[in-house]
Amino acid sequence: MLKKLRENKVVRILSNKYVIILLLFVVWMIFFDENSLINHWELNREIDKLEKSNEYYRDQIEQDKKVIDNLNDPDSLEKYAREEYKMKKENEEIFLIEYDTIED
Repeated sequence: MLKKLRENKVVRILSNKYVIILLLFVVWMIFFDENSLINHWELNREIDKLEKSNEYYRDQIEQDKKVIDNLNDPDSLEKYAREEYKMKKENEEIFLIEYDTIED
């Protein structure tokens, strides 16, 4: 008897037109609406990815600023030009030694 009463109560609540409308609204907002919960999750993931990318590029900018400050010194500029661009002074010879890293 108590079980039937509960079932009837649940059925009565679920068959209420306001409950049905509320459930339809919730389903609509979660899955089908342009601003659905799923879209928000995807956009939040994209925002997180872009923030990480932004942080990476800020770090790169800081490193480049340090390199630029270091290149203001003529000696370090010459060292950088020699190492990175294989530049040389007049009447100077450069020998590039490349090691074979492939092992047999």
